[in-house]
Amino acid sequence: MRIMGLDFGSKTVGVAVSDELHVTAQGVETIQRKSPGKLRQTLARLEELIVEYQAEKIVLGFPKNMNDTEGERCRKTLEFKEMLERRSGLPVILWDERLTTVAAERALMESGVRREARKSYVDKVAAVLILQGYLDAQAFQEEQDKGRES
Repeated sequence: MRIMGLDFGSKTVGVAVSDELHVTAQGVETIQRKSPGKLRQTLARLEELIVEYQAEKIVLGFPKNMNDTEGERCRKTLEFKEMLERRSGLPVILWDERLTTVAAERALMESGVRREARKSYVDKVAAVLILQGYLDAQAFQEEQDKGRES
């Protein structure tokens, strides 16, 4: 089973999945949203990807403000989380995504991706960074737990 990572935005949803050992995250696609208020097609595509990749849970980027407050984007993300849980039946974990889009932009720039092309990749790369952050934190926690048992 795999874990799916999502970078939810008003125009796109970046999608990433883990390997089966939950060590690495790979970008899958960027879903283009037709309208900010309509999610039916987006949710339908995510359901297809959940089945295709046999996802067991979803990590959803949570866009807190830099001062740790929650704004309008957080509210919309929470609404999306509820819809996603209802439609998929999977647990959805919120993960702090501050600066992931900035990091994704920087990684694409350093890789030599042209500005015009970066827009089509940035959300997928941000989803990879969100999911990889979660996977790394889980691995670190497992190591800590093993150390306590010894």
